[in-house]
Amino acid sequence: MARDKAPKAPKPTKIGNRWAGPAMVISAVVGLIWIVVFYTISDGNTEIPFYSDLGQWNLVIGMGFIVAAFGFAMKWE
Repeated sequence: MARDKAPKAPKPTKIGNRWAGPAMVISAVVGLIWIVVFYTISDGNTEIPFYSDLGQWNLVIGMGFIVAAFGFAMKWE
């Protein structure tokens, strides 16, 4: 009597992405630099075109990059 081979278990699917780790770090660093530059030039002596016109919205943009970093962290394996 011949023995039947046991069925092979399916290979697990990868849920992570290779780009998620670097994207997370880059997004967090850009957000941090954005906020630091905003606070550095907020004394009024330095003007950066468009950047200075945004005013307090620079905090929202910087925090948006940091929140995006948390989103990338969820994709990272």
